[in-house]
Amino acid sequence: MAVARRKLLQSRQAGSLLFFLCISVGGAATIRYSVAEEMEGGSFVANVAKDLGLEVGKLAARGARLVSEGNKLHFRLHRKTGDLFVKEKLDRESLCGKADPCVLHFEIVLVEPLQSFRAEVRVFDINDNAPIFPNKEPLLKIPESTPLGSRFPLQSAQDLDVGLNGLQNYTLSANPYFHLHTRFRSHGPKYAELVLDKPLDREEQPEVNLTITAVDGGSPPKSGTAHIRVEVLDVNDHVPQFSRLVYRAQVPENSANGSLVATVTATDLDEGSNKKIMYSLAQNSEAILHTFQIDSETGEVRLRGLLDFEAIEAYDIDIQATDGGGLSAHSKVLVEVVDVNDNPPEVTVSSVSSPLPEDSPLQTVVALFSIRDRDIRVGGKITCFLREDLPFVVKPTFGNAYSLVTDRGLDREEVSGYNITLVAMDTGPPNLSTETVIEVLVSDINDNPPVFREDSYILTVRENNSPAVFIGKVHAEDLDLGENAQVTYSLLPPKSGDLSVFAYISINSDNGKLYALRTMDYEAIQDFQFVIKATDGGFPSLNSQVTVRVVVLDDNDNRPMILYPLQNGTLPCNDLVPRSAEAGYLVTKVVAVDGDSGQNSWLSYHLFKASDSGLFSVQQQNGEIRTLRQISERDPMVQKLIILVQDHGHPALSTTASLNILLVEGFSEPYLKFRDPSTHSTMVNPSTKYLVISLAVLSFLFLLSVTVIFIIHICQKIKYREKITIQEHFYDDCNFPNHLVQGGANRSLSQPCPYEMSSATGTGTSEFRFLKRFMPNFPFPHGTGEVKTEADSTLPPDSNKNRSQGSEGHAQVPDDYM
Repeated sequence: MAVARRKLLQSRQAGSLLFFLCISVGGAATIRYSVAEEMEGGSFVANVAKDLGLEVGKLAARGARLVSEGNKLHFRLHRKTGDLFVKEKLDRESLCGKADPCVLHFEIVLVEPLQSFRAEVRVFDINDNAPIFPNKEPLLKIPESTPLGSRFPLQSAQDLDVGLNGLQNYTLSANPYFHLHTRFRSHGPKYAELVLDKPLDREEQPEVNLTITAVDGGSPPKSGTAHIRVEVLDVNDHVPQFSRLVYRAQVPENSANGSLVATVTATDLDEGSNKKIMYSLAQNSEAILHTFQIDSETGEVRLRGLLDFEAIEAYDIDIQATDGGGLSAHSKVLVEVVDVNDNPPEVTVSSVSSPLPEDSPLQTVVALFSIRDRDIRVGGKITCFLREDLPFVVKPTFGNAYSLVTDRGLDREEVSGYNITLVAMDTGPPNLSTETVIEVLVSDINDNPPVFREDSYILTVRENNSPAVFIGKVHAEDLDLGENAQVTYSLLPPKSGDLSVFAYISINSDNGKLYALRTMDYEAIQDFQFVIKATDGGFPSLNSQVTVRVVVLDDNDNRPMILYPLQNGTLPCNDLVPRSAEAGYLVTKVVAVDGDSGQNSWLSYHLFKASDSGLFSVQQQNGEIRTLRQISERDPMVQKLIILVQDHGHPALSTTASLNILLVEGFSEPYLKFRDPSTHSTMVNPSTKYLVISLAVLSFLFLLSVTVIFIIHICQKIKYREKITIQEHFYDDCNFPNHLVQGGANRSLSQPCPYEMSSATGTGTSEFRFLKRFMPNFPFPHGTGEVKTEADSTLPPDSNKNRSQGSEGHAQVPDDYM
């Protein structure tokens, strides 16, 4: 029944206090609430979302949470509704003790974007504690000779409640000897004194029993009682007298146990045992008894426990001096605890944004934290700074709250993370500081394009290569991470008029390896270049380009081609040499060219076979045929020579040229007779007729065979061209620019190049003239600066530069020399 009545009383008190619940937002954006103690867990306090001006659901979307300044959080927040509830039953006495008002501080932190609001809840006291006397049955020994009006301090009742609910008054049971007088302490609860109204007479009544009642101011009030037993002593007509009514002392809070606080002295005019005085801490609270002690003989008050200014700032100690006859006197010792700087600042980190993008703008909030110094009176001003030089700075927000913001740009490629050491220091003395480490990681963004290792690449491939052969590799590196560092390679399309590089070169998009898709021909193209683009995988993606030049290396795949004497498959060429020619006479000159370049195009001439090997010689360097000795009458008229022309490639390729040399007396009558036998009137031998007929038949069969072979060759060539359409396009359809294919020294023909040949006899020398584009290394005679075209028109030597590059103007070279 009593329990139910008590619960009803508590619910009424809680309802009356909740009626006065207030919400206020101060100038420093502090939200204030009030609740009554003993509220059950889950009790509604207020709607935070409404007080912050936020819509329902915004707290959950922004990741709202509560951060307590202490070690324990007494409230919980419903993110969806914004309601603030009591987490567990609140006991004001255990939370704040005798402190009034009792305020619990916490912060409401919103993460996205980062924002913090300070809040406090004041816990109002309810009358849930009755006054209690530490000693239920105190004993007072009072001499019978005690004069009227004497006062006897009684022990104070202890009430854990504060304000009106705390101890208010004392009442004394009805008796003829004493009345009660209530007194106040500067620090501590009220206490009562017994005032003697009627003289005591031990012989009439040796003992007086009283009941004292302590009443608080609650509604309804609560009370506690103690039974006082007064023992009337025999006459001891002098009581001890203290030298002072009040002793004052100041003690630093960091004083060690046993430190002297004060010394009290009292005297007694009696003699003997009645003069001996004993000191004691009579009517004091348990906190004082646990903190101080007194020497019963000397009256020295010393520390028994540790002092803490932040907990209790002052003590009111009641000292009792008792003589041997049982008479006592009381005095006070007021102890003021002196605050010293013994608490370093406390740093509470509310929220940290990590990882932080490296492109975060300046003044981006990285962390929110608050600093509290319990020695606020002596600690002085608190300063907060960073231990190292980092791209961050501490910025005060309001009160003791601070924010850590970016001060300079971040670069993940240089520093991927920071261990930020916050230093909070007071001004002392002595200076005390606290270090707190905040770890912030820097996240990557795509701010670095791929970079090639080289400014440009030069690759080589030998002609007549196999298709899809590996020719080289390009590599680009990206300083970013993850997808931002994944590099993809691609070929850029050529500019208008350039060759289609996609038909000849392929690149592996993952590793940058390059492959030749077709067989290269040095005689068609010596080098070409293209552009490769490296693109990373970021968004937006970044790229870089590099130029790659491919140089085609020449192979010795072309035999020397005889320009003179003409090798047309019929009769060999005839040259006339007078029999009067001396040794060293220049008979003729063999002219040959090679489609290769470099060492592969260097030609040497050798006398492979001759009718008389001792009559003629061939110069290896220029192919000049000269006589070795003077021609004699015994030398046959017709001399047959086979000249071997060989290049310097590996392996070397060669070809032969056949020619007839006629040894004549002069260049007029004998030569005409030799060349025109119809002028002879001699009779034809019948065997000669048969020989002529046989030759005619053989010639007809030969021509028929040649025709059949030519037709077969044409058919095979048509089929062959269908198979190598790609190679034909390499020459005809690409329209190579001038910087890729040029006609010049040691290079093959690019357009039709007719030539003109002339010979002169009778002077012992021969001259030949050819187009310079067809054979640029051949020594061109002085005074001949013209080249005759097929239309017999005279053009400047460089007029071929203006020719059209269409398929109709391309070179038509015989198949044997391709």
